[in-house]
Amino acid sequence: MYKVAIIDDEPLIVEGLSKTMAWEKWNCQVAGTAGDGKAGMDLIREIRPDIVITDICMPKMDGLKMIAGLKSEFPDMQLIILTGYREFEYARQAISLGVSRFLLKPSKMNELEEAVDTVTKKLDLMREPNFHVEPEKAEDGEDADIQEEAEENSEANSFIVNNALEYIRSNSQEKLRLSDVADQVYVSQWHLSKLLNKHTGKTFSDLLNGARMDRSKELLKDPALRICDVAEMVGFQDLAHFSRVFKKMEGMSAGEYRNTH
Repeated sequence: MYKVAIIDDEPLIVEGLSKTMAWEKWNCQVAGTAGDGKAGMDLIREIRPDIVITDICMPKMDGLKMIAGLKSEFPDMQLIILTGYREFEYARQAISLGVSRFLLKPSKMNELEEAVDTVTKKLDLMREPNFHVEPEKAEDGEDADIQEEAEENSEANSFIVNNALEYIRSNSQEKLRLSDVADQVYVSQWHLSKLLNKHTGKTFSDLLNGARMDRSKELLKDPALRICDVAEMVGFQDLAHFSRVFKKMEGMSAGEYRNTH
C-alpha cells in the first residue's frame, strides 16, 4: 500500500482529493494532510509518504526549495504539483528538479488520475526484486524515466547546495548554525552536512569561516576600522577566536594582512 500526503492551504482541495479519488484503485491510501509548507515538511518526515501531492504557493514555504529538498532527501518519493501558479519558467525548473507531474488548478479528474497512475507504475517498477538500471543501457520508457530521475536528483542536490552557500554568504555575520541553513533549503541538517561535504569537500564550519574571512579581508582595507571591530562585524564573538581562524586560513595574522594589502 503506497502512502500519500496531500499538502495545500485550500481545505476544500485537501478534502476533495482525500475523499473523491479512488485511491484503492492504485493501491494507495491518504496517510496525512497539511495546510502549509512547514507543516507539510514535518508531516513528510513523520510518515515518509511514497507520493506527495502539493501546491507550491503556500504560506511558510519556498516551492522550488521544498521540491529540491524532498527529491534530494527522499529520492524515491514521487511529487505531483497541483498549483494555480502559471509561470512557465517556474514549471520548467520544478520539473528539472524532479517533479513527476505539474498540474494547474483547476485540474480535471482524469488529469489527476493519470498523474497518480504514472507515479504508482514508477513505484511498482522500483519495487521489483531485482530492479537495477545501467545508465548506458537505459532505453525509452520506464527504465529511462528512472535514469532521468537520478539525474534530476543530482540537479536537486546542486540546487540545494547553491542555495545553502548563498544563504551562508549572505548571513555569515549572524550566529549561524547548520540547522538554520537546513531549514532554509528544506532538508535535515544531517542531509545538508553530507551534501555540502560531497559538493565542496568542506564542512559547514569551514564554509562559514571562509565566508567570514572573505568579508573580513574587505573590511580590513578600511584603516578606520579596528581589527576587533572587523571581528565583531563578520560574526565572531571575541577577537582571539577571530585571530586564530584568520591565521589558520590565511597563513598570516589580520594585522599582517592589513599591512601587506
